[in-house]
Amino acid sequence: MHDYLATLNEQQKEAVLYTEGPLMIVAGAGSGKTKVLTTRIAHLIQGGIDSFRILALTFTNKAAREMKERIESILGNSEARNLYIGTFHSVFARVLRVEAERMGYPSNFTIYDTEDAKSLIKSIVKERNLDDKVYKASYVYNRISSAKNNLYTYKEYKEDHNIQQEDARSNRPQIGEIFETYSKRCFKNGAMDFDDLLVNTYILLTNFPEVLSKYQHKFQYVMIDEYQDTNLAQYHIVKLLSAMHENICVVGDDAQSIYSFRGASMENIFQFQKDYEDVKIIKLEQNYRSTGTILNAANEVISKNENQIKKELWTDKESGEKIKLVCSFTDNDEGKFVADAIMEQKLRNHFSNKDFVILYRTNAQSRAFEESLRRLGILYRIYGGMSFYHRKEIKDYVAYLRIIVNSQDEESMKRIINYPARGIGQTSLNKISLAAQEQNKSFFEMLSEAASIGIKGSTLSTIHDFVTAVKHFQSIAEKKNAYEIAMEIGKQFGVLKDLNSDKTIEGLAKYENIQELLNSIKEYTETPDEEGELTDKPLGTYLQQITLLTDADQNADEEQDCVKLMTVHASKGLEFPNVFVVGMEENIFPSSMSMYDRADLEEERRLFYVAITRARENVWISYANNRYRFGSLISNDPSRFIEELPTHLVDASLAKKAAFKTTTFTSNKTKNDTVQQKKIPSKPASNYVPSSDFIADEPGKMQAGMQVEHQRFGIGTIVTLEGAIANKVATIDFGTMGQKKIMLNYAKLRIMN
Repeated sequence: MHDYLATLNEQQKEAVLYTEGPLMIVAGAGSGKTKVLTTRIAHLIQGGIDSFRILALTFTNKAAREMKERIESILGNSEARNLYIGTFHSVFARVLRVEAERMGYPSNFTIYDTEDAKSLIKSIVKERNLDDKVYKASYVYNRISSAKNNLYTYKEYKEDHNIQQEDARSNRPQIGEIFETYSKRCFKNGAMDFDDLLVNTYILLTNFPEVLSKYQHKFQYVMIDEYQDTNLAQYHIVKLLSAMHENICVVGDDAQSIYSFRGASMENIFQFQKDYEDVKIIKLEQNYRSTGTILNAANEVISKNENQIKKELWTDKESGEKIKLVCSFTDNDEGKFVADAIMEQKLRNHFSNKDFVILYRTNAQSRAFEESLRRLGILYRIYGGMSFYHRKEIKDYVAYLRIIVNSQDEESMKRIINYPARGIGQTSLNKISLAAQEQNKSFFEMLSEAASIGIKGSTLSTIHDFVTAVKHFQSIAEKKNAYEIAMEIGKQFGVLKDLNSDKTIEGLAKYENIQELLNSIKEYTETPDEEGELTDKPLGTYLQQITLLTDADQNADEEQDCVKLMTVHASKGLEFPNVFVVGMEENIFPSSMSMYDRADLEEERRLFYVAITRARENVWISYANNRYRFGSLISNDPSRFIEELPTHLVDASLAKKAAFKTTTFTSNKTKNDTVQQKKIPSKPASNYVPSSDFIADEPGKMQAGMQVEHQRFGIGTIVTLEGAIANKVATIDFGTMGQKKIMLNYAKLRIMN
C-alpha cells in the first residue's frame, strides 16, 4: 500500500482507488473532500498518468493553490505544476487565450470584472436616454448574467416570450436591447466579462468540433470540486469535455448548495446520476471537524428537507459542549453579548481572536457587533468589504495598464482619457464616441483620427500626445517586464504625480494604495515560474491574474489575529473553533423573501446547516426580541430553525434569563400589547434643586413603579425598564418635564420609596 493511502478511511480510500469511469463523491461537511481529491490526483500520476492530461476545476484560486501544494507534498516532485488546476474562469480563460481568434476575439482580450461590466451598462442606459433609476446597472447586469449562465444569447433572450413578459411587468422592456448593445460593445472592445468566459468556452466547444476533439483528447481525467455550485453553462462544458473518456469525478454535497442566487443549480448533482448509467456513488460521512453535539444537531436540522441525498454525518470525537441559545432584548444587546462572550472565552479558555467568527444573514447586520467589539478593543475584520482592486485609484491605474495590452478596451480608455485632467472636454469625447459607433471603429481608432471629425486646436494636440504615448508603450510592452512598464506608465501619464500632490489623509491613502499595487506587480515579476526560472513576465498575464481573483481569495488572511465577521454565504469552506450564528429571527433567517416557497425555504435551511457545521468546538445561536429598523424598534419571533434543533442538545438557559430582563410594575397584557404601568404622582421639576442628602442608588435596585430623584429633572416615576442588565434603559415620567429615556449605568438616580 502506498504511504499516502494509509491515512485514509475506507470510503476515502475507495474514492481514491476508483479511477476509471464516472464517480460521484457525496462529501459531507468536514469529511476531508479536499484530501480525497488531491490524493486521487496524486494516485493517478503515481500510476503513470501524464499530469498534463488531468483537469481539476475549483471555485477559488485559494482552493486550487492548496490542492497543488498537497499534491506536490505527496509526490515529492514538481509534476503537480503541469496540472490544469484552477477556477472554472481561470482555466477557461487560459483555453480562450489560445483559441480566441477562431471566434473573432484578440488573444489578448480584456476581462471585464463586475464593476467594468456595470460601468458599460450605465453608459448604454445613458446613451439610450433611459431612466437609470428604473434601469439600474446592477439589476440589468444580474439579468444579463442570469441569461448567460443559462446559455441564452441576446437573440434568444429577445425572442423568448416569457422573458419579454417578465421584463414588461417590471417596467423594463428595453433590457433585451441593452443586452444586445452590451454584447456587441464587448466584442468590439475585445473584451469578455466573467460570464463570457463560460459562454464562449461552451460556444467554442460546440461550434468548432476540432477544438472539442483537441481538449477531449487532452483531458483524459476530469475532476470537479463543489459540484453542487455549478450552473447550467458549467454543467454542459464539463459534460462535453469528459464525453470521450467518461473518467469524470465530481465532489459535492447537496446539503451545502446555497448559491442559487448566483445561478448555481443543485439539480446538477442529481442529474449526474441520470447522465451516467454506470456511475459509482461513494458517500463520505465521517466528519473530522465538529463535536458529536454539533453534528447531531446539524443532521437533525437538515433532515427536515425533502429534496436531498440521504446521509448521516458521524464523528468519533467527544460530544462536547451543548449549543448555546441566546436571546437578547435588542440587536444592540445582542452585539454586546457576543463581544462580552468572546472576551470571556479568550480569558477563560485562552482562545485567540482568530478562533471566533460571527455569521449573519446579510452584511447590514454587522454594525452592532462592530461597535461592541470596538468598545472592548477586540480586533475584527469584515469579509465582503470593498476589495483592494475595486478602489477607484486602483481601477484607474489598472485601466492604464489594460489599454496598453488591449487598446480596443473602450471602458478603460474612457476611464482614463481625461485622468489626470488633460483638458479634453466631454463634448469632444461624446463626438468621438458617436463617430466610433457610426463607423464601427474602436474608441482608440477614432482618437487616432480625431482631426477627421472636426476636433481642433489644443484638444487635438492633447489627444495626439496621448495616442502617441499609448502606442509607444505598446511597442515596448513585450521588451520589458510588467513592473517596469507599470512604473513608466505612472510617470509618463502623470498619475503618480497627481496622487502624490494631494497631501490630505485621503490623498495619502490613495497614493499608498498605488504603491501597494506597484509592490504587488514587483513581487509578481520576481516570483519564479513553475520551473523555478525567473523570466520577464508580461503585463497581460498579471492583469488576468488580478481580474480573476475571487472574493474568497481577496479576503483570505488567516494569519491576522482578528475576529472574523461575515455572511454565512461567505463562510462556506471555512472552519473555526467558535461560531456565533446571530440574527436568528423570522424574516431575517429565514429571509422574508424565502418563506413562502418550499425550494427557497429548503435553501435557507441548508444555509443554517452550513453555519452550524463551520464550528469545531462551540456554537452560539443568537436572536433578539426587538430590532431597530428604519428608526423604529420592531418585535421579532425566533427563527423556525431554532425549533428544529433537538432540545437535549441545546443549553437554553441564556434565552430563558432574557425573558425576565424587561421589568414592569403591573401587567396582565401579552408581549405584543402596550404595557400600561401604574403611575405615582410626580412633583413638578421646574428649576429643580437636588436634595442636600442626595446619594445615587445602584442601578440594579431600580424597578418599574418606583419613585426616583434625578439631579436635573427632579422627582419622577419609573414607567418601564428595558434591555439587558448592563444596558438597562428606564422610561421615567418627570411630570411637567415629560417622559425621559435614561440609561441607568450613566444616570444618577436616588430611590425615593
